[in-house]
Amino acid sequence: MRRGWRWAAWALATVLLAAAGLGGVVVWQNSYALREEAVALRHDGKLLQGVLARPERGDGPFGLVVFVHGDGPVDATHETFYRPLWESFARAGYASLSFSKPGIGGSQGDWLDQSMADRAEETLAAVAWARGRPDVDPRRIGLWGASQAGWVLPKVAARDGGLQFVIAVSPAVNWLEQGRYNLLAELRRAGATAREREAALRRRQTTLELLERGASFADYRAAVGDVGDMTPARWSFVSENYRSDATADLRAMRGTPLLLVLAGHDVHVDVTDTEAVYRRLLPPTTLTVAHYPDATHSLVDDAVERSSWRLTLTAVLAPRKLYTDRFLADQARFVRQQAPGGEAP
Repeated sequence: MRRGWRWAAWALATVLLAAAGLGGVVVWQNSYALREEAVALRHDGKLLQGVLARPERGDGPFGLVVFVHGDGPVDATHETFYRPLWESFARAGYASLSFSKPGIGGSQGDWLDQSMADRAEETLAAVAWARGRPDVDPRRIGLWGASQAGWVLPKVAARDGGLQFVIAVSPAVNWLEQGRYNLLAELRRAGATAREREAALRRRQTTLELLERGASFADYRAAVGDVGDMTPARWSFVSENYRSDATADLRAMRGTPLLLVLAGHDVHVDVTDTEAVYRRLLPPTTLTVAHYPDATHSLVDDAVERSSWRLTLTAVLAPRKLYTDRFLADQARFVRQQAPGGEAP
């Protein structure tokens, strides 16, 4: 009996040590070489809460990357998934600044009340705020934005000629064309029949006609029946923004260096069309295009994103590995290249 208890004790000790070791790995993997400071910005009568993430050492002044979110209720850290990017930029000598969207993470307001022009004004305010800080080099401020930010970044760069660079990750050009592409891509991935495809396109056409005549959410619900995850607030947001197109703003920001990041498994954005438009409108001397063939819209490897258990384990145990190979290093390399005397491409 004593021997049985001894084995049980050893087994329990082994389990506890393994759990402690795993916990240590999780803590270590989710610790970053950053100094994070909670900051606040008052814009348009509302207080926005955010984070300034500086390199681990030094007093600056540092270069700065201002983050512009994609769609959805995004907080300043994007539920911690911005931190690997912040760390990469920090190693290149750049701080990162990110504010929670209105109504999220302590920020006042409602992000669904915003137009793309409103979002651009908010970003311009963040840049102006940062230029007043002694630990930020006002000559080395750039923008990083993903997805829906593709309609915000060019607006800001067209207005502020002092920006050092723009990084556009998985951006679309035209809202309506992006929506149609996404619908068809999702149908193909789901193995939809020709009849299902035709029904989805008819529903989309009905929605567009309702938007064109300024229909209410009640009108929309009466016309389509099952509204899915559409809410009155979301309908108002779509009604405000569905005409968005980045073409004119891209043409107006011709002198700003821009890194265009495109994924090979993007079902949200037609990357071929986006690249063609950017190459047509921006001078080749200012445009750098980075392709990641194995990545999805979120720059996670397609094989990882399709597996819920791999996605969860990677997020918990190795969050830096969530991003596709080379992505983090390429981001840091690009910002270093923008500095006077920076490394060659």
